[in-house]
Amino acid sequence: MSDILTASGTTVWRLIAGRAHDRPEAPALIEGGRVLSYADMIAAADRIAADLAARGVTRGDRVAVLSENCIEYGLTQLACAKLGAMVACLNWRLVAPELAWCIELVQPRLVLCSARHRDLARAACPDRQALDLRSLGCAGEAPDQARPEDGFIIIYTSGTTGRPKAAVISQRAQIARMCAFRLDLGLAREDGYISWAPMFHMGGTEHLFSTLLIGGAVTVMDGFDADRIIDTLEQQRIGWLMTVPATTELLLARLRTRRPRIKGVRVVGAMADMTPAAVIDEVTRLLDAPYLNSFGATETGMPPLSGDLIRPGEMPRSLAKKLSVLTELRLVGPDGRDVAEGETGEAWVRGPTLFSGYWNADQVNRETFSGGWFHMGDLFRRTPAGYEFAGRSKYLIKSGGENIYPAEIERVILADPRVADAIVVRRPDPHWGEVPVAVVARCDDSLDEAGVIALCRASLAGYKRPKGVVFVPVEQFPRSTSGKIIREAVEAMVQEATA
Repeated sequence: MSDILTASGTTVWRLIAGRAHDRPEAPALIEGGRVLSYADMIAAADRIAADLAARGVTRGDRVAVLSENCIEYGLTQLACAKLGAMVACLNWRLVAPELAWCIELVQPRLVLCSARHRDLARAACPDRQALDLRSLGCAGEAPDQARPEDGFIIIYTSGTTGRPKAAVISQRAQIARMCAFRLDLGLAREDGYISWAPMFHMGGTEHLFSTLLIGGAVTVMDGFDADRIIDTLEQQRIGWLMTVPATTELLLARLRTRRPRIKGVRVVGAMADMTPAAVIDEVTRLLDAPYLNSFGATETGMPPLSGDLIRPGEMPRSLAKKLSVLTELRLVGPDGRDVAEGETGEAWVRGPTLFSGYWNADQVNRETFSGGWFHMGDLFRRTPAGYEFAGRSKYLIKSGGENIYPAEIERVILADPRVADAIVVRRPDPHWGEVPVAVVARCDDSLDEAGVIALCRASLAGYKRPKGVVFVPVEQFPRSTSGKIIREAVEAMVQEATA
């Protein structure tokens, strides 16, 4: 029986090595003028795996990486996939205390960093040696000991408790996500990908490996650059051109000016709900590609609701979502029962693309996976048009593709003795989609807006800092019968004052 189970499973390393065996000279990773073929990539990853193994990295270990996008980042992830180790992808936008929490949470065997982020790495973990990411590699043979359920990568996602959680994506989940990615978007083997989103995001890592598992070429970029992206579009056919609301309009402005002759794009964009209809219409026309009407998460991948494409020049009246392949979905009420059609319920998901839980968070995992389904915390209602998003059961601010939970910001503000009470709400923003705004009741008038921002600057990444501060008397906070501030009512107050 054990041989049968072994034969029925595979891993990220073995599948990509198979692509290299079949098409060794095909381009795999491209960065500027540097091109690694599949054979080159496998050989380089093998050397890194041998080096990591010599340093004691073995199956089940964590290797933390703090780096901008570069080929070596992907090679290190591939090397760890061979060893059965997992890469904890650190967010370089965080400040040192936040990073220290993320590092200690996963207790990595090694911490790797690029030269650009060496000082931040040292500040976050002064008692650990941070090795140069680009210096790895040695002769020798590393064992191929990974199994399908071994962790592949760890992506940090904020939690309602105000501390990041470490989501473990297994090798099985990564392979299943490749299948869903390819089937939902109708991708072909030759379709490439531009990995410009930070590698600590799924857009930077998950889809890079989904493309390599297919056998396509990945262009690695250090952040969003509309002109460099257009240059790539003129040279290479791209499957999914991932953009988020904050970048789609930047790309559109350059497309209008340059009018490039592109090789072809199969699908563009994401998060249609947060993108102006006129932008969707124009970018799909200019690229002659449909727009992805998506809803997924770090924990689920592209599923559960990324099965809908908006055709060029067609803006539907409803942005209801369609179910992804490889996904089971229930909408569940507070009583734990499925809601009727048209009623609002929380999305519960089951399928092979799911992550393997949060690292070192047993209680959270028990609650989140209760009943054998992953409870997303997002609310939908099913209508004849599809699944319509109805809100977030755990209030989340999604700003330019970044997930921001108010509890993280509130924790910092409420720690100051000049603050009587505070709450953070979202405010619509034409560029970022949503931004956080702090509503503060102070007990010391010396605290002004600059002072609140300074508090946050010392402890929080830039994208998490409030983009505005509103001061109110503590008695003006609307409260529930239990005394809790009603967040939605405060949000309405802020939006009315802004209008």
